[in-house]
Amino acid sequence: MLTWVSGRGRILIVVHDNPDPDSLASAMALRHLFAVRLNREAVIAFSGMIGRSENLAMAKLLQIPLTPFPLIDFKAFPVVCLLDTQPGTGNNSLPLDVRADIVIDHHPMRESSASCRWVDIRPNYGTTATIIYEYLKVQGVSVGTKLATALFYAIKSETQDLGREAARPDRDAYLVLFPLANKTLLNSITRPNLPREYFIALHSALEHASLYGKVLVASLDGVQFPEVVSELADLLVRLEGTETVLCLGHYSQELVLSIRTTSEEINAGELIRKLVAGIGTAGGHGMMAGGKVDNVAPGQVGELETVLTQRFLAELDVTDPPLALVP
Repeated sequence: MLTWVSGRGRILIVVHDNPDPDSLASAMALRHLFAVRLNREAVIAFSGMIGRSENLAMAKLLQIPLTPFPLIDFKAFPVVCLLDTQPGTGNNSLPLDVRADIVIDHHPMRESSASCRWVDIRPNYGTTATIIYEYLKVQGVSVGTKLATALFYAIKSETQDLGREAARPDRDAYLVLFPLANKTLLNSITRPNLPREYFIALHSALEHASLYGKVLVASLDGVQFPEVVSELADLLVRLEGTETVLCLGHYSQELVLSIRTTSEEINAGELIRKLVAGIGTAGGHGMMAGGKVDNVAPGQVGELETVLTQRFLAELDVTDPPLALVP
């Protein structure tokens, strides 16, 4: 990969829309690899927004250089890398006429990725950050304090401190990076101040949450930033007696979905793709998944949420009557 990249021009690293810690740390690490080994400075591009407080704090405190998509001239970059996402997944804004040369991801392989020049997809890994960390390790590239903090936090948050879908490589990287991470910065990232909008979304989720036995469905109504949907799914799946959660929220013209499960018998990625089949895009893996339906007007939200909820309950073979979480 490095040999091929070295013979070309400018490098663009593209992360998925509304980037999370795994995509941010992976991009930061790959950019560092190119800088040290090739003496080349790559540009990190993203679309959407960074709304979750922890992610904002991470990008700001670790000084991750991010460029919004509208400022990118794709014709100026002979090398395009996709990190923590793949072509055609619907969660990145790479134009259809722009070819991704390098794809590195830990989600299940997509057919569209097979034609890319360099493809390293490891669904058995808990994070993409672990894959890039191994690149740095085998190349003998030193990891500074800020990069170590970014990589450690990515593994910590994505795997919930190695408790969710963490493989041996993730555990090894976690243990090596922890002593190198800046604990003060880490504390500031993991415990940031939360905006009022978060509590508004939480109130809506609790007020509109329905329990169907071990399954919970929550509607957040309109949300100020899309990441809050997955953030609250992470929270609600911790409800005692709950096994699987579906959260839905309307952002701009998108209906955003997030699934979390603690059951090893359920594949969240497969489940969510069935929910949005024919109407949207989605991706994920064993215990966590996300998706969206585009071009949804406010007046269509209720009907669409009903359809998705019915599909969700049918796929899980749930027949329990709904019970309001908050009486």
